[in-house]
Amino acid sequence: QVQLVESGGGLGQAGGSLRLSCGASGIILSIIGMGWYRQAPGKQRELVATITNGGSTNYANSVKGRFTISRDNAKNTVYLQMNSLKPDDTAVYYCNLRQRVDWNVSDYWGQGTQVTVSS
Repeated sequence: QVQLVESGGGLGQAGGSLRLSCGASGIILSIIGMGWYRQAPGKQRELVATITNGGSTNYANSVKGRFTISRDNAKNTVYLQMNSLKPDDTAVYYCNLRQRVDWNVSDYWGQGTQVTVSS
């Protein structure tokens, strides 16, 4: 099993910054990538940013230029630096780890951390 523990959420102000962290532990074999997703009230969970094991990144259009995802491979930790926050960024943010297990691809999720941005 894989455990993901997020930290760093909380209350931010519009135009301000917050940094999320997510550490992975447990049976980690062959990571494909890690990432962040978010879910606002009444909306579906959506991709925020992902980073592959090789360091390639992908961002939602809504956060490009404002958010930066990074990863410490040695610590199996992924970070999300969120700058120029907007009230629309308010959501529960979930950490994701995707890895290969035998011939299958498995996704693991953290418990989520609340980010609230005030105007």
